[in-house]
Amino acid sequence: MKRMYLLFLPVIALLILGACSPAERTPSPSPTVASTPTLAAPGVHVTPAPDVTAAVQAYLDAWKAEDYPAMYAMLTQLSRDAITEEEFTARYQQVAVEAALSGVDAEILQALTTPRHAQAAYRVTLHSVLVGDIQAETMMNLSLEEGGWRVQWDDTLILPQLANGNYLVMQRYVPGRSNIYDRDGHALVAQADAVSVGLNAAEIGKKKQEDLLTLLWQAFGRRPDLHPSILGPRVDLYRSYGWYLPIGELSTDAIAPYRRSLESYSGVVLQPYRARYYFSSGIAPHVLGYVSAIQSDEKDDYLRRGYALDERVGRAGIERWGEPYLSGQRGGALYVFDANGKVVTKLAEREAGVPQAITTTLDKDLQLAAQTALVGYNGAIVVMERDTGRILAMASSPGFDPNAFEYLNPNSGGLLELLGNRDAPLLNRATQGQYPLGSVFKIVTMAAALESGVYTPESTYQCGYFFDELPGVRLNDWTYEHYLDDGKTSPSGLLTLPEGLMRSCNPFFWHIGLDLFTHGYETAVADMARAFGLGSRTGIYGLMEDEEEPGQILNPREPIDAVNNAIGQGGTLVTPLQVVRFIAAIGNGGTLYRPQLIEQIGAVGEEPSYTFEPKPAGVLPLSPENLETIQNAMVSVVSNRRGTAYFVLGSYSKNYRIPIAGKTGTAQDTPRDPHAWFAGYTFAEREDLPDIAVVVLVENGGEGSEVAAPIFKGMVQSYFQGTRSVFPWESSIGVWRPTPTPEPEDANP
Repeated sequence: MKRMYLLFLPVIALLILGACSPAERTPSPSPTVASTPTLAAPGVHVTPAPDVTAAVQAYLDAWKAEDYPAMYAMLTQLSRDAITEEEFTARYQQVAVEAALSGVDAEILQALTTPRHAQAAYRVTLHSVLVGDIQAETMMNLSLEEGGWRVQWDDTLILPQLANGNYLVMQRYVPGRSNIYDRDGHALVAQADAVSVGLNAAEIGKKKQEDLLTLLWQAFGRRPDLHPSILGPRVDLYRSYGWYLPIGELSTDAIAPYRRSLESYSGVVLQPYRARYYFSSGIAPHVLGYVSAIQSDEKDDYLRRGYALDERVGRAGIERWGEPYLSGQRGGALYVFDANGKVVTKLAEREAGVPQAITTTLDKDLQLAAQTALVGYNGAIVVMERDTGRILAMASSPGFDPNAFEYLNPNSGGLLELLGNRDAPLLNRATQGQYPLGSVFKIVTMAAALESGVYTPESTYQCGYFFDELPGVRLNDWTYEHYLDDGKTSPSGLLTLPEGLMRSCNPFFWHIGLDLFTHGYETAVADMARAFGLGSRTGIYGLMEDEEEPGQILNPREPIDAVNNAIGQGGTLVTPLQVVRFIAAIGNGGTLYRPQLIEQIGAVGEEPSYTFEPKPAGVLPLSPENLETIQNAMVSVVSNRRGTAYFVLGSYSKNYRIPIAGKTGTAQDTPRDPHAWFAGYTFAEREDLPDIAVVVLVENGGEGSEVAAPIFKGMVQSYFQGTRSVFPWESSIGVWRPTPTPEPEDANP
């Protein structure tokens, strides 16, 4: 401050000299003159200068707000003649970018004013995300122009060290990006040496093609999409055009046993590179997400956030959500250089912090099983610990290889094909896909019926082929559709309410929806759906909010709306994640848990900054008696010979002593085939393996019992037994038969 006050001395001296004038001498006597009584006494009116501190504060406030046009408008005319607004703005922006500023604060220390000029001393604090706060005291000169104070601008108004053409240079200290692991510590994503594998198809000899493709299939861990029966036709197509066919990427360790053999074939292209590597061509790619390079239009933004321009940034999934942890606390050293490019001084320095690894709740093997189960279909699978909310697997099909987003990867040329794919492989169908729920929604309708008091477990209904309770409208039960196909399927007949769920009787639930609507319970079903967590985001921990869609639950306006909504059609839209959450709640006694993907966050060798704990987020509004009724009805879907999932799950559940409760669903998607659903939970109560809830959705897959239920069974097998049986449509796990094998004729929605 001593130096600041010395700068004021010239101004103070001028004020003192102005005060010492001849007018202060004692005047000589002079003749008196009588005053004229009709004239007013002469006076002098002095217009005070405006408050200079207000002008200085306005300039500093504009700087804090980065309102550079407003700042420029406060300059003197001479200053504006010396620098254009574009140059002025660029000067401040260059400092903000180079110093990685998150903000600016300034405090006026002192101001001194003369009639035409003023000076203000102030302290500026530049908040740098890399080196911390940088403080300096500097001086602002102002001139009175057109009745207001105007700033005489130069670079020292930013920092006094920037006089004489000096400028700032930041040396950035960037920690390496940390890894992502599964729950057992297996690396899912890591910085690694990798090898891209591809084929110059025209050079592949037809005689050796089968052997080569088998070798590739083995090298890539028998990936279903690389089975010779699938890859062979692609090689033939690419050969006819003379194209390069990208196969995938392997770590140097994974390819080592196969490298020499692969190199012995003509047409095989192996190219090493080092980058962030996603193992197995993407384990849970929609959950983990991907990183990519900083784009030109993002440069200044990321520099201000402390990034170096050669870094990769999380763009989706956990890579995006966990960016602050995975990328770590960057550091740097901020230098002042003179106009000749020589270092003048180091303003500040801070070392980089250690990045934190993320351990997910995912089970790698179960996740890969889910991805394989969906081969050939578009759809989603979610597996959640029933009593905690841990997500053990979340698969969305079609998937994608996150390694394609790494431009150092020679196979990244396939990115354009990925981005242009009509099946939207980047869409996470588990959290962003919004679908009618079909007959799985009957669980919600049953809950609303029981809680209304209008229905009891003993309430009955004659379930026939048709529903004729809406004037002029006839709706068909699924049993009638089957009768038209086989000529022998009978209607379900007289059913209690739990039996109605077991048989998935459409007319019974249409009747309930209409009955509640017309007797004062217009929103009972919709309200129950919302209480089950449908129609709103789950708040899944580990993904950004915009990576989850809310779905839609509408109040019925007309009787036909109530009828459609009662079986999960009409305007009803849900996500598979919402469904697995409420299914788990039914199984665990009524608690809606917040789904979580993160088991632990922490740097190696340090105490974790986050450790998983179950997060209850709500309770199903069901009495214990009504909840038990629904549970028993869902058990009968699997265990009763008339249950819609008995033929797929009944004997398995009994023989392997893994009790299962569930519900099939077939949701219309006219004019395409319906969506196939199966949702259920286990209640084995084993000490070694917690019970799980599983939801399977297959887009346009047909009836839930034919496709979704077998996949559900496969996921339960994979979890409890470590492997699964071959699906009816497969020749081997993950490989389709030329013609899918039909399911038993008794299969139901």
